[in-house]
Amino acid sequence: MSSRVEIYSAEQVKGKMPLALWWRQFQAIFRSEIKKIFLSRKSIMLYIFALNPSLLFIMLNIFNDKKKLIDAQFLNRVFSEVYEGLILRVVIFFGCSWIFINLFRAEINEKSLHYYFLTPVRREVLVVAKYFSGLFTASLLFSITTLFCLFLIYLPRGYESSMQYIFDGPGLNHILSYWGISVLGCVGYGSMFLLLGVFFRNPILPATFLYCWELISFLLPPLLKKLTIIHYLQSLTPIKLSEGPYAIVAEPVSAWVAVPSLFLLTAVVLTVACLKVRKMEISYSNE
Repeated sequence: MSSRVEIYSAEQVKGKMPLALWWRQFQAIFRSEIKKIFLSRKSIMLYIFALNPSLLFIMLNIFNDKKKLIDAQFLNRVFSEVYEGLILRVVIFFGCSWIFINLFRAEINEKSLHYYFLTPVRREVLVVAKYFSGLFTASLLFSITTLFCLFLIYLPRGYESSMQYIFDGPGLNHILSYWGISVLGCVGYGSMFLLLGVFFRNPILPATFLYCWELISFLLPPLLKKLTIIHYLQSLTPIKLSEGPYAIVAEPVSAWVAVPSLFLLTAVVLTVACLKVRKMEISYSNE
């Protein structure tokens, strides 16, 4: 392991550990996991993958009609379509799958998870610390992706016109909404993929099922739509798009319902993951 987790006496471990002790252990694991994710050579491909949507807007600025590039309504619709179709459904989804599944699964495959289990750290603290390290990484990376794409979409309008649209028009609300949706997407999808990494030796099949379930959400009846994460995220978008002629229309939920629902889902999923990891026994011969 790249950094040490604090070790305490048997009396401290067996007794009720104070919150300050859990917090120090959380910080130690969090820092260790952040270094693993950010400094890993494999992460280079993740960074490139996250920047792909910006290429579309660079191409848009170079090759599109300049008159359209200063049309706020046109630009807002283009960004909304790219955001929902590419950034949210592809970049954030698959980016979170890579980050969160590997939090446990990669260590099991590399035969290093037992180092954590040999230290006197509550496994619930381990799960929560790993989750928040993944959430910090994903939120930071995909927030940069979202905000950079927004910068590129406003760039052709010029500085003064863009500032006026942002602060005197709906621009600031749009920016905050898309940024918040990106973070919430990491919150919801991250917890699901961490759970898949804990439960399944080969998470590819359940992850594929989850993607297909999210992909066909527009065909699901309203009751089943509530069992998808994308339904709550789409409900928060400032510009509503048509889902096509075959879509089953459902009323979007309000932010007061969507945001708590995603946090509640995350809390439930993390609780299940904690229970699984608490009973987990390492046997690399079976992996």
